[in-house]
Amino acid sequence: MPADERAPTAEALTVLAGGSIVPSGRMPWSSNATFLVNVEHDDGTTMPAVYKPVRGERPLWDFPGDLASREVAAYRLSAALGWGVVPETVLRDDGPFGPGSLQRFVPADFEQHYFTLLETPAHHGALRTIAAFDLLANNADRKSGHCLLDDDGRIWGIDNGLCFHALPKLRTVIWDFAGQPVPASLLSDVERLFAGAGPTDLDELLLPAERDALARRATALVALAEFPDPGESARAYPWPLV
Repeated sequence: MPADERAPTAEALTVLAGGSIVPSGRMPWSSNATFLVNVEHDDGTTMPAVYKPVRGERPLWDFPGDLASREVAAYRLSAALGWGVVPETVLRDDGPFGPGSLQRFVPADFEQHYFTLLETPAHHGALRTIAAFDLLANNADRKSGHCLLDDDGRIWGIDNGLCFHALPKLRTVIWDFAGQPVPASLLSDVERLFAGAGPTDLDELLLPAERDALARRATALVALAEFPDPGESARAYPWPLV
């Protein structure tokens, strides 16, 4: 799909960045504290969003820093590539439970997930885009339920906090395209973005070693030009799968 079809709306980013955050309830089945909130802007706009406070994150020995920054970095990378697979996400210092990430809530058919979406060939293009994004972002936790089909028929990738580690950490359920070529349009986007300094708006969110590793993954993806095969390693898959 053309990049401009999913360009982030100024309205969504404006509301998320400047609106008042009103908690609605805690979201079930989340490993970290995750809240559904309404974001109310001064102009009268109200937007549902997902708020993940840093103080509600479980400490992880192998992921330095907070996961909220990585959620925002994932959105910024998606937007810079023009792929639009991550909903608009910002950092807020003034959340009701302290600093954290705030992401536009995606109204979706929650009966659908990667394994069901894969059954429809028309979805394969969008799923390949998410697979390519995860290769770049080094996503360590792409579960099936992290792929959402929204009310307009678009597919989004959410829960991107376990991304951007400097060491190889890729764990995903999206291996069905292994050995197939990465679409040329996606490779072109990667080449364009990383031809120079890369996405500089990630500098404040990631460690220097993580930014360098991202650039190396971009170079490797363009050179390989196909989706990798996980082989027989069980470590290539997250748990639970959905």
